[in-house]
Amino acid sequence: MRITSQADIPDLSGKIALVTGATGGIGLETARMLAQAGAHVILAGRNADKGVAAMRDIAASKIKGHIEFERFDMADLADVAAAAARITAMHAQIDILVNNAGVMMPPQRKTTTDGYELQFGTNHLAHFALTGRLLQRLQEGRARVVMVSSNAARRGRMAFEDLQSERRYSPWRAYGQSKLANLLFMRSLQEASNRNGWGLSVLASHPGLSSTGLISSGMGNGPAARIGGFFNKLVAQSAFDGALPSVAAAADMDLAPLSFVGPDGAGGWRGKPTLVKLPPAAEDDAAARRLWEVSENLTGVRFGD
Repeated sequence: MRITSQADIPDLSGKIALVTGATGGIGLETARMLAQAGAHVILAGRNADKGVAAMRDIAASKIKGHIEFERFDMADLADVAAAAARITAMHAQIDILVNNAGVMMPPQRKTTTDGYELQFGTNHLAHFALTGRLLQRLQEGRARVVMVSSNAARRGRMAFEDLQSERRYSPWRAYGQSKLANLLFMRSLQEASNRNGWGLSVLASHPGLSSTGLISSGMGNGPAARIGGFFNKLVAQSAFDGALPSVAAAADMDLAPLSFVGPDGAGGWRGKPTLVKLPPAAEDDAAARRLWEVSENLTGVRFGD
């Protein structure tokens, strides 16, 4: 790997990057580093006020590139479709797509606008739909597509018999499933690109445990949130350090498709970016194909149509 620190990031002038969930946490730091390296970065988020604040924050960082904000809600597939249409109209190509936005372990089951379990719908289905609707522009850029997963994927299981957690909802199980889905989507998207000549390089990253607002905003104020908050203070690295694996996956040309980048420390919780092993469940080709078919049916998006 060439990129283990910000100083290693190559010049990205002329590249167009889209980062979802870019108004805070590791998404904001990912967007900042890409812009500092010269890329034109589209920050995506659902809150316009946070978008303005993120733009000001990044602009104050002496960036070489340019930034813009695109407001849309990843929990609303119609909003995702409309945003993809706007982005397609404004940009001839996309060179980097970082599928970063996420929801983490709400204590009670919630659903997206379309009625899907919130974590599966936001963390996986929305990114599946966004990527599919941007496919033409990604092909033009022979893009790097980065799925931001989690250590939680290592305990994830695809419950195809209950994907929406309607029979039984567990915050941890639903989150782990959504993050495993990110890795299976990486696998199936790369296979489809190879088969169809789309020219994509699809990789994944995970931030370890990073000090962001994801735990506090998602987990409420119950015991799990308090335990998570304590662990966060004890072990977590900064959002900047948590973003480095995503940036490495996006910009390190030494990395092959299907690479998985995460922190090199004990347990993968913190440290410098390095190649890490995929969970065995993420190498299940049959599960990847099944998830692809299910995702097409649930989102109505078919790649290449």
